[in-house]
Amino acid sequence: MSIGIGLIGTGWIGEQHVHRLANVVSGARVVAVSDIDAESAGKVAASVGARVVDSAEALIEDPEVEAVVVTSWGPAHAEQVLACISAGKPVFCEKPLITEIADGQRILKAEQAAGRRLVQVGFMRRYDAGYRQMKRVLDSGEIGAPLMAHCVHRNPNVREAYTTEMAAKDTAVHEVDSLRWLLGEEFTSVQTILPRKTSKRFPHLQDPQIFLFETASGARVDVEAFVNCQYGYDIQCEIVGEDGAVRLPDPAGPVVRKAGRASAEVLQEFGDRFADAFDVELQEWVDRLIAGQEPTGPTSWDGFAATVVVDAAVRSLHSGGIVPIDLPPRPDFYA
Repeated sequence: MSIGIGLIGTGWIGEQHVHRLANVVSGARVVAVSDIDAESAGKVAASVGARVVDSAEALIEDPEVEAVVVTSWGPAHAEQVLACISAGKPVFCEKPLITEIADGQRILKAEQAAGRRLVQVGFMRRYDAGYRQMKRVLDSGEIGAPLMAHCVHRNPNVREAYTTEMAAKDTAVHEVDSLRWLLGEEFTSVQTILPRKTSKRFPHLQDPQIFLFETASGARVDVEAFVNCQYGYDIQCEIVGEDGAVRLPDPAGPVVRKAGRASAEVLQEFGDRFADAFDVELQEWVDRLIAGQEPTGPTSWDGFAATVVVDAAVRSLHSGGIVPIDLPPRPDFYA
């Protein structure tokens, strides 16, 4: 048995997901793609034998499309997800689920009115083997109650269009979701700290940045976002508990010993670092759909909560102060 999937948005991540669904994920058939760039859509569709559909709306309504993957421009996500809910079709939406808080409330209400989970958000780190190992350690109670977490998110460089606010909204948002999931609680406040700027940046950009979070239980989380570190794509996470600590392992790779030195490769791209996580993420989503079950990955609530948190971080960026995170109670629907 297989499920017909339509994909909206054929940029880099969309093209990657099309080929992943067509060639890696079992049980998936890419039947239609859509993009505002017709040439891009045609190229990607032809590579997997899919049809090009003129608009996102037409793709969602297409009878051959049983489920939808949204990898379009972030501000378009909310309306496309709402259209999928209205059509009763499961939708996998890459982050961000929303760019406006009010749109998140609309999605939560629409999905609850539909009476079943239809939305999964693409926070792929929850599917990374190392993060899952950390989650098992934390849930076992082996290191006791978490007290602190230290996180690093470094990129070798970023394009000129990258803005200072994107350090929270596009970069640290992954740590926000990962730590909410790992710790099993919400953030209650944030302060954005601006260290000395690196000279290896575009003039308009504040880089690096540090985000200081507090959780509902009083645990403290610091996240370093440094997107011009030069040396590679480096993701680190350590959680310190009352009885021990757990650290995210580095990606497996050979250590070369030569000329009095031991060295290991540092990956350069996030796609390389989390390729396996993307595969597992989409395979689990498709497996649930084929079984007629609701998805178990990150929910609309997770997408909404992450945006509320990073919006508060942006407000702190501009004020310099500690900003409370005003997150409403989580609906029982998403328990």
